[in-house]
Amino acid sequence: MLKIRGLKKTFGNTLVLKGVDLDILEGEIVVVVGPSGGGKTTLLRIITGLEKCDDGSIEISGNTLCKDGKYCDKKTANIIRKDVGLVFQSFNLFPHKSVLENIIEAPIRVLGEKKENAINKALEILNFLGLSDKANNYPCELSGGQKQRVAIGRALALNPKLMCFDEPTSALDPSLTLDVAKLIRNLSKEGMSMLIITHDMEFAKLVSDKIVSMDSGKIIENISIIINFQLIIILL
Repeated sequence: MLKIRGLKKTFGNTLVLKGVDLDILEGEIVVVVGPSGGGKTTLLRIITGLEKCDDGSIEISGNTLCKDGKYCDKKTANIIRKDVGLVFQSFNLFPHKSVLENIIEAPIRVLGEKKENAINKALEILNFLGLSDKANNYPCELSGGQKQRVAIGRALALNPKLMCFDEPTSALDPSLTLDVAKLIRNLSKEGMSMLIITHDMEFAKLVSDKIVSMDSGKIIENISIIINFQLIIILL
């Protein structure tokens, strides 16, 4: 689903990414952990199109976004970007729009879906997320955990093949972390690939198929995680 080779990024005179290699298989959950300033967020921003790399190659769902630092044309890039969803650390919901309006905004404006179809799909997503009764509420009326689920729902509305999460539990109470973990595992069962940036090692162990440790702009350790029987019971 995602293949990265030799990814480099410089800000000013600082080399932030120093030749990163990373693979994510279809339906796989890969978690990137490591200290602040290690390049995790920059990596995520490049994958989701918020930044461009200086060198390296990126393939998403078999399509080449860039090769040796040279990007594909804008039309092709837009097609590839539709396969990638992003859930921001601070949710970034539109405060003046209801939950339903937040979810249908991108499908209508980006994908050109008819409003009726977008609404029907959004209601299905809200039902999947356990938020059917919150469709007409506004973000200020939701808990942190509910806002996180709405943010996930907004990304799901674009039918991404690869979902990226930036610190999905950092703004949540510890008691809500397990709920988010269950939701992410359920998405994985649907075949969605996921890349998660987090400082929460316990959360990483709960959700990941593979944990990648990153520091000083490099992948320094790649650990396959086999979730033991006890964790499986917790997530059921």
